[in-house]
Amino acid sequence: MNDILPDVSGTWRYLESAVREIVQAYGYSEIRVPLLEYTELFRRSIGEVTDIVEKEMYTFLDRNGESLTLRPEATASVVRAGMTNGLLHNQRHKLWTAGPMFRYEKPQKGRYRQFHQFDVEALGYEGPDVDAELIIMNARMWRRLGISRIRLEINSLGVPASRSKYREALVEYFTGVKSQLDEDSIRRLEQNPLRILDSKNPEMQAVVEAAPVMLDYLDDESAAHFEGLRALLDAAGVEYTVNPRLVRGLDYYSRTVFEWVTDALGSQGAVCSGGRYDGLVEKLGGRPTPAVGWAMGIERLVALFAACGGEAPPLAADVYIAAVGDGTERRAFALAEELRDKVADIRVEVNMGGGSFKSQMKRADKSNAEYALILGEQELAAGRIGVKPLRSDDEQASVALDDLAATLEAKLK
Repeated sequence: MNDILPDVSGTWRYLESAVREIVQAYGYSEIRVPLLEYTELFRRSIGEVTDIVEKEMYTFLDRNGESLTLRPEATASVVRAGMTNGLLHNQRHKLWTAGPMFRYEKPQKGRYRQFHQFDVEALGYEGPDVDAELIIMNARMWRRLGISRIRLEINSLGVPASRSKYREALVEYFTGVKSQLDEDSIRRLEQNPLRILDSKNPEMQAVVEAAPVMLDYLDDESAAHFEGLRALLDAAGVEYTVNPRLVRGLDYYSRTVFEWVTDALGSQGAVCSGGRYDGLVEKLGGRPTPAVGWAMGIERLVALFAACGGEAPPLAADVYIAAVGDGTERRAFALAEELRDKVADIRVEVNMGGGSFKSQMKRADKSNAEYALILGEQELAAGRIGVKPLRSDDEQASVALDDLAATLEAKLK
């Protein structure tokens, strides 16, 4: 687990704000869900035979002997919240949430045991149009943030009936090459052979590549859904590759699955992943409810943004008040509050700890403020203040204190 220090937190804030603005522009509303859930929620939703449940969850017993888990992902929690708060029956909701998730996995660049995700979910929508909207929304994010080293992969997993036929074909195939499977794959062969396709073992890749393809087993409705998605992406000009091996690491997916991947972050290629999970609500005890969503790792987004040459605008003061002489410090504090009251969204920093005029001006420059407001004994006696531009060669001006708010409002537009 790691700390996010001030030198990078500004980039985090900038990226999170940009993503939030975009998803809200598409009509998605924020929901906040707990960090802790009953363990059974994730066992039932994610699947017993997954790396997350088998190896990575932080699970413990509370004082009442209840098994609790720090959330390893957000989708199950959002669905649970929808069910327990009556948001799903004959309703449709577009929701987003963000925050820390927890998985006990090997730490490496861009991957920590406490990590952060931005999560978007559309509950109650069954057509390929909302699948396309979520993907097109991602494409808009990359354009806004100047991220170019990223590409889209899509696939369809069909519905349970068609996936059952595919499962039989996989079992038959992998049984025939059982001697070439690793220990994890042999264990999953009878329980969930689709997970074998998600193997990260490089020695398994040739075996996986030769396996049957899910798209050959799609039912007619799933095939039509997938073609509808592709047509909408084509119409929107979103480029993609159909990857028949893309299965995602969670059991609740059906039909559409997708990943935005990059070659800029080494082995951590997936930046944003998602898909449709029409059976999850029913699996958790609710009524059948179509749903689709995506999750994006913020750590990976920050790293990719930097790899693509992105820089967040510096969070700087608009004005820095330097006060030199008797009585000026008290007036500077009162003046800062007056400006905060009168000038919308102004960022004011007041010099702290005294110091000479020269040292205060050095601090003003280091603050990246647009203007230094210079209040000395003579200015205080005359009811005026010096307004010195710090980012241009314009001349310093003397402004009446009563006119300062209006002057700054005009200059900072």
